[in-house]
Amino acid sequence: MQLHTHEWGTGDRVALLVHGIMSDHRTWRRVGPALAARGYRVIGVDLRGHGASGRGTYGAEVFADDLVDTLPAGAELALGHSLGGLALALAAERLRPARAVYSDPAWVLGTQGYVDPAAFVEFRRVPRTVIAKFNPRWEEADVDIEVATLAAWDPDTALSLSDVGDRTPAAPVVPSLVQVADPSLVVREPLKEELARRGFEVRTVRGAGHTIHRDDFDAFMASLDGWL
Repeated sequence: MQLHTHEWGTGDRVALLVHGIMSDHRTWRRVGPALAARGYRVIGVDLRGHGASGRGTYGAEVFADDLVDTLPAGAELALGHSLGGLALALAAERLRPARAVYSDPAWVLGTQGYVDPAAFVEFRRVPRTVIAKFNPRWEEADVDIEVATLAAWDPDTALSLSDVGDRTPAAPVVPSLVQVADPSLVVREPLKEELARRGFEVRTVRGAGHTIHRDDFDAFMASLDGWL
């Protein structure tokens, strides 16, 4: 499926941004412009079942295949958050970016993981006040975007991920950084150590929640030092 995309900047280098579950390209409202200011043409997607992209059959491999169908291969940078990190890892060998960044990636889900995506269905009609309470470090604009993206999201995407299991990459396909929240529900300490053994660079963003780029934008960008 060809996905809906949004672009920032017109630079010679290309950066790809892949959002997490329940979200869409609007989650990158600060990251996209920041990368564009560094000389990138930034392409953000709406995954299938999210934002303005189409609906249909869902699953980890399907999300990855859509990225390959939509995005250019050989980008200088590819960054995926949560579900986007899962989809990007499954597509990395075909997309072959020069560098990949996985931001608190959801590589272990369902019965084998700490989070069952099916639980996210309950969040679709959560009031704005609850979103703000659960994310006290977010700016008002991010809370507004979360309300809008939840309204545009198909919860069947979450139900399709309950049996994903463990999709942690055996090794990085390209030079890869894993950003980890503090604490992280999806990348626990033993996994951090294992990822380092497998050849990933692992950096923890102290005090930031799962959506690191919205909890602490400055620390998120600082943790990308040397990868941009």
